[in-house]
Amino acid sequence: MESKTVKFYQTGTFTVGNRLLSEEERHVQASAERTNSLNSGHRACQGCGEALGARYAIDAAMKATNGQLVAVNATGCLEVFSTPYPETAWQIPWLHSVFGNAPAVADGVAAALRVKGKKNIRVVAQGGDGGTVDIGFGCLSGMFERNADVLYICYDNEAYMNTGVQRSGATPPSARTATTQAVGVHPGNEFGVGKFLPRIAMAHRIPFVATASVANLHDLEEKVRKAIPIQGARYIHVFVPCPLGWGSLPQHTLKVARMAMESGLFPIFEAEYGKLTHSYKIRRQVKVEEYLRLQKRFAHILKEPATIGLLQKMADANIAEFNLMEEK
Repeated sequence: MESKTVKFYQTGTFTVGNRLLSEEERHVQASAERTNSLNSGHRACQGCGEALGARYAIDAAMKATNGQLVAVNATGCLEVFSTPYPETAWQIPWLHSVFGNAPAVADGVAAALRVKGKKNIRVVAQGGDGGTVDIGFGCLSGMFERNADVLYICYDNEAYMNTGVQRSGATPPSARTATTQAVGVHPGNEFGVGKFLPRIAMAHRIPFVATASVANLHDLEEKVRKAIPIQGARYIHVFVPCPLGWGSLPQHTLKVARMAMESGLFPIFEAEYGKLTHSYKIRRQVKVEEYLRLQKRFAHILKEPATIGLLQKMADANIAEFNLMEEK
């Protein structure tokens, strides 16, 4: 089925409204046949964007593979809240790797399945931004270079949330964390540091790279469905707000994610073999300041128009680079 953007026009609501769609267009979660791969009973915080993203992504992968899926999970929030020993909330074949080697372990699992002749079983690796952008960066680059037959999903909450909200390579400029305090001449995280890993993945010219957000779960499911059958290395980078680490309200998780997307700070796009192929179009650009006001980690810059202006320039540059703005 050809993918298309789902639009709802109820005034004053962001309700998903699955009943307004045909069965083919509804979320995987709307079906009683969903696998509940990440089941109830886990210990995620209220409003956890990572739990939401993982549930939708892995259930979509299970549907796309007809249940023939193995997941490898790096150490991090997702692993800790879902598998407090000796319990687990996972209902699929699931392996826990150490913090930095999930891509290598997943590559080994895929190789073992090939040797056994089980080509119908697909492998997904997943981790947070700390285990992906920083600690696991070398293993991930090696996985890309070898074009390993693995789908890697990064759930990006922009810091090391599990160990106390320390800065990661995905932490945005000026954000307050436990290691980038709101003190000094330039409070918060410095400008000009860190990395945007989807660009680096594109530079490896692997078959498929995409960004996604829990603000658009239909899009996330569609990208997982598209990535699953592709042979070779694939990478999906998912934006997942963390109310605890960001100082946002649990009920604002989707609102925060949506404003990051519609301001241009987090671009939504797809690329194949290093070339941009599709991007989410913004109908009305949200001012970056509106996004910042929902999060206490940016409270110290709300009276600093120059700093807000620098972040606005970053968002505008993303819109230009990834062709995000809908033509009038």
